Amino acid sequence: MVAPPADDADVPRYWRELGLPGLVDVHVHFLPERVQEKVWAFFGQAEAHYGAAWPVTYAAPVDERLAVLDRMGVRAFSTLPYAHKPGMAAWLNDWSAEFADAHPQVLRSATFHPEPEAPAYVAEALERGAQVFKVHVQVGGFDPRDPLLDPVWGRLAETGTPVVIHCGSGPLAGEHTGPRPMAGLLDRHPRLQLVIAHLGMPEYREFLDLAERFERVHLDTTMFATDFTERLMPFDRADLPRLAALRDKVLLGTDFPAIPYAYAHQLAALHRLGLGEDWLRAVLWHNGARLFTIRA
Repeated sequence: MVAPPADDADVPRYWRELGLPGLVDVHVHFLPERVQEKVWAFFGQAEAHYGAAWPVTYAAPVDERLAVLDRMGVRAFSTLPYAHKPGMAAWLNDWSAEFADAHPQVLRSATFHPEPEAPAYVAEALERGAQVFKVHVQVGGFDPRDPLLDPVWGRLAETGTPVVIHCGSGPLAGEHTGPRPMAGLLDRHPRLQLVIAHLGMPEYREFLDLAERFERVHLDTTMFATDFTERLMPFDRADLPRLAALRDKVLLGTDFPAIPYAYAHQLAALHRLGLGEDWLRAVLWHNGARLFTIRA
């Protein structure tokens, strides 16, 4: 039996013993420097926001963060910009495209917000090769069913472009978080290729329902089953068989760099679920490689 990784230096041994060529991480953030600093400052006040400290383990310059991922064998990863207000998305998309141009291991990432310009800049991002979009319902403070987004969702359903969407009510609930708005969106656009961030925490069961019901709905493992999250938003182990059955729809996500523990702990947390090595191989490499056409 393969042993879980003891630390970040042990991660390459772990995926090699599983017979994998590396890792695909669909939930990584690289943001413009000023934006990144503000995000980290927010986490510095996490006790006031969440009732728990949230030290950013990998608060380092860009080159150092890229080197950490490279040493661990993360072969492909997103940058997942997200707009918290109108007027941000287009320039975030420009920055992310330039970042991807400079770093071939990056999944070309983009974002959008409910605003009249959204269909045009989403179309432009797709023309520039965007492979994945990110939206954050709680931070953006919008209803995903906003009519301004109907043409955007329609275009993304047509192209099959994955959208990583933070829509669960953890770690903070918002006016439009939770499964009900997402169920309404999917009823309207059932072919959307959504990746539910954080496995929908804390509404795990309801988002498992959506992944079972809609062919293209996936789940990412960001912070899921870690010691940190289990203290705040535990997962009911009675639902593990459902998670096992959804093996081909679960993708590795971590939230690197803004995580309050080592990267290896996320992998160890998934390992200790006891869902088997075939499940781990699917989640850590095969599902992401298939979704984003990454060759071994």
